[in-house]
Amino acid sequence: MARIALVDDDRNILTSVAMTLEAEGFEVETYNDGQSALDAFNRRLPDMAVLDIKMPRMDGMDLLQRLRQKTTMPVIFLTSKDDEIDEVLGLRMGADDYVKKPFSQRLLVERIRSLLRRQDAIVTGEVAVTEETKLIERGHLRMDPLRHAVAWKGKDVSLTVTEFMLLQALAQRPGFVKSRDQLMDVAYDDQVYVDDRTIDSHIKRLRKKMRSVDEEFSAIETLYGIGYRYNEE
Repeated sequence: MARIALVDDDRNILTSVAMTLEAEGFEVETYNDGQSALDAFNRRLPDMAVLDIKMPRMDGMDLLQRLRQKTTMPVIFLTSKDDEIDEVLGLRMGADDYVKKPFSQRLLVERIRSLLRRQDAIVTGEVAVTEETKLIERGHLRMDPLRHAVAWKGKDVSLTVTEFMLLQALAQRPGFVKSRDQLMDVAYDDQVYVDDRTIDSHIKRLRKKMRSVDEEFSAIETLYGIGYRYNEE
C-alpha cells in the first residue's frame, strides 16, 4: 500500500482528497503547512507527496527544495488556476507533475497512479521494453535502470523518476530525434495529458543537474520545433 502525503492549508481539500485516496486503497497522511510536513518527512518519507504551493510557515516551493536535497520521490504540485509561473517554476525545481485547482479528484488519482507505476518500473526493472532493463553506456554517461542510478564522468547524478525516463529514452538511441509527443508517451500514461511546456521544463531541469557535475555538458540537443536528441560524446 503506497503512502501518499497531502500538504495543503485548505482543510476541505485535505479531507475530501484523503477520503478519495483511501477509498482507492492508499494510505494517506495530511498536513496543513509545509513545515509540519517537513518535520514528519524528516522522520519518515512517504512514497509520494502532493503539495499545494501557497501555504503558511513554509510554502510548497520551499518544501520541494528541501526534499530534493535528499530524495527523488515523486512530487505533484497543486497550482492555482491561472498561474503558469508557478507551474513552470515547480517543474524546474524538480516536481514530477502538476494539477491545476480546481481539479477533478479522478484526474489527481490517475496522475498519482501514473507516477507510482513509473517509479515501480524503474525500481523493479519491469518496463515495457526489455532493452530498457539493460545498462546504458554512452560516452561519459552510465545509466543502470535496475538501480535507478546515473553517473556522468564517474560522478553520480540524482534524477527524479520523470528525468530518468526522459534521459533513458534519449540515450537509448543517440543521434535520433525524439519529438515532444514521443517523450510524453515515455514519461506519462496515455490517459494523462501534459503540454509541451511540461516536457521542456523537465529537460531544462535535467540539463541543470548534469551541468552541476560537468558545466560543459551538452549531450542533449534541442531541435527547435521538432524535439530533442542525445549526442554521444
